[in-house]
Amino acid sequence: MALQGPEELGEQVEEPEDLDDQDASSISPAEEITLPAWPGGDEEPEEALLLPWDRFSTWLHCICVVGFDLELGQAVEVIYPHHSKLSEKEKTSICYLSFPDSNSGCLGDTQFCFRFRQGSNRKSSLGCFLETTDRDAPPCLKREQGHYYGYVYFRQVRDKSLKRGYFQKSLVLISKLPYVTFYHSLLKILAPEYFEKQEPCLEAACNDIDRWPTPQPGRILTLPIMGVVIKVRIPTSYDKPGTSQLVQSTQSDSLVSIVLPTIHEVDLFRCFYPVFFHIQMLWELVLLGEALVVMAPSPAESSDTVLALVSCISPLRYCSDFRPYFTIHDSEFKEYTTRTQAPPSVILGVTNPFFAKTLQHWPHIIRIGDMKQTGEMAKQMKVKKLKNLKTLDSKPGVYTAYKPYLNKDEDIIKQLQKGVQQKRPSAAQNAILRRYFLELTQSFIIPLERYLASLMPLQKSISPWKSPPQLRPFIQQDFMKTLEKAGPQLTSRLKGDWIGLYRHFLKSPNFDGWFRNRRREMTQKLEALHLEALCEEDLQQRIQKHTEVEAVDLVLKLKDKLSQAEKEQMPVRPGTLAKLRAHIEAVILALPEDLQGILHKPSTPDL
Repeated sequence: MALQGPEELGEQVEEPEDLDDQDASSISPAEEITLPAWPGGDEEPEEALLLPWDRFSTWLHCICVVGFDLELGQAVEVIYPHHSKLSEKEKTSICYLSFPDSNSGCLGDTQFCFRFRQGSNRKSSLGCFLETTDRDAPPCLKREQGHYYGYVYFRQVRDKSLKRGYFQKSLVLISKLPYVTFYHSLLKILAPEYFEKQEPCLEAACNDIDRWPTPQPGRILTLPIMGVVIKVRIPTSYDKPGTSQLVQSTQSDSLVSIVLPTIHEVDLFRCFYPVFFHIQMLWELVLLGEALVVMAPSPAESSDTVLALVSCISPLRYCSDFRPYFTIHDSEFKEYTTRTQAPPSVILGVTNPFFAKTLQHWPHIIRIGDMKQTGEMAKQMKVKKLKNLKTLDSKPGVYTAYKPYLNKDEDIIKQLQKGVQQKRPSAAQNAILRRYFLELTQSFIIPLERYLASLMPLQKSISPWKSPPQLRPFIQQDFMKTLEKAGPQLTSRLKGDWIGLYRHFLKSPNFDGWFRNRRREMTQKLEALHLEALCEEDLQQRIQKHTEVEAVDLVLKLKDKLSQAEKEQMPVRPGTLAKLRAHIEAVILALPEDLQGILHKPSTPDL
């Protein structure tokens, strides 16, 4: 919203004449922000206002039990808490996605996850609160808007007392949070208890979760559940990429049973082991938002591999759709398998052999074998032609006609191979691979960030009585010109067609999502600096030059500006909003009493 003085309502922002002045400070889009400290203990002010089940809702939408009925097939038997709402379409999706495909042959206990579309535009009563808790989360850990995650613990054991001869049941956690490692750890505690003690156990677990603190990024949380205590830290967007803020055990942690070093990261090396000669090509395909299908022997391997692919471009957020486990019963099956149009930008994880034929027209197919490492070396594999993929029994490998833009990095392959030969711990191999992907992504994204910073107006161009200046437009040709002197060659040793890779990326959903997010953050920064400039003005002296009507108009504009800043949690200096609120109050008190009464009335709430 533009905020202008009454006499300057039609005036536009002028560009400063001396843009090249070396003393003129430009506003950095990546300026460091300090997280606010919450006074008086661990509980935030907003948390004191939460109602029963509100805390539960910040972690989970609901807990489902899915069983198998001989007449009905898969069915949702129980939903906790009982007031939780799921549409019939959502229940159907959960039913089919909560059981492994019959070809998987999963005996015993299996854990995996899936992701499905939210059936209706259901608004949460915690909307504003969730926005606040989500604000400081890294892009890859923000709450899902149009999708749910399902975290599954499936048990299949022989039982002669049942007609089918097998006991088959899944305990499923439905959440908007992508905390895959955390929820799988939680299920390892909940599910065995549930299978032994049934429903009373779920009720007790829900009550425990409703006493947890909310998942606020940056805080170390102690979470008691079923007599066990889990200690975790939710990462923030201000953490240095590639560093793990490990939760340290202390003497006061005598009751803590489990300390989780990460809430969301999967083991990249284990997931990519069957195809690790092609990791760099896979990174390119994910970066460019190409249509990818992962064919695996089980939902666990399918979902882990899809999540590994999505996370390999971190800290960049993967902005297209992805389905860690996808079945022929999925509501998007026809949409994603049609041959009448090009495959969509999506990553699918499948286990049914039927997909080998149905998705034969897809451009990139990854076939994953059994991930249980035997300690053998993965064999050097060439990229296979798509026509050679006929069934899910085809050999593990990558089936594609794609030609990578960048030359192959032999060093990382040799380093990982050496690790296998020397029996280096899996955690160390995973750390090496994660660091490699991080450095590759950062080398790619730094030139984009540098160019974006140049689009930011100079700080001295911000006037409190004019609209905040706008970001200059992103011009692809201008960006490309910067790559010659300030491209990825400054930070990466890799050679190849970087220019071609950038051209392709700028047309992808991942660029669109990244640019929208960064533009929103930078626009907020400009709005915040505009607010700070307003706070330095003597508003009372200014209104003395204007009529009462103009003064009232100014106060209304200032109140709107303040309300917007509070709603959007703008990154202003501490005390800025309180100072502006005091300025507004002083201006109101300088007006006649009848006008004071009008201006002190609260705004009409949005319906």
